[in-house]
Amino acid sequence: MRTIEECRGALDQLSENLAQANGDLRSAAALDRSLSCRITDLDVTFVGRLAQSRIQDVTTLPGPPPERAQIRLTMASDDLVALVEGRLNFARAWGSGRVKLEAGLRDLLRLRSLL
Repeated sequence: MRTIEECRGALDQLSENLAQANGDLRSAAALDRSLSCRITDLDVTFVGRLAQSRIQDVTTLPGPPPERAQIRLTMASDDLVALVEGRLNFARAWGSGRVKLEAGLRDLLRLRSLL
């Protein structure tokens, strides 16, 4: 199990990765949507905004998110870090249920190129 600080660092790294992306990846990340990332084993939720190809205004809240974000991720802390470090394939983790992604159909279609 990772710490809240390690998870926050992984989200910061993910934000940097999105900001440095080019072409279709950058276009897919150019959404303006509310975002939550629930870390089940730490019982915390990171909430923020995906805007300008970055994850912005991230705050940490205890427990489940108080409001439903437009893009919602749920996973264990080890899986978040492994995804960002490239040791865990998102599509496989999503398909097996290790990672949950919930969003509107249009957002899912745009986000698929990030997977």
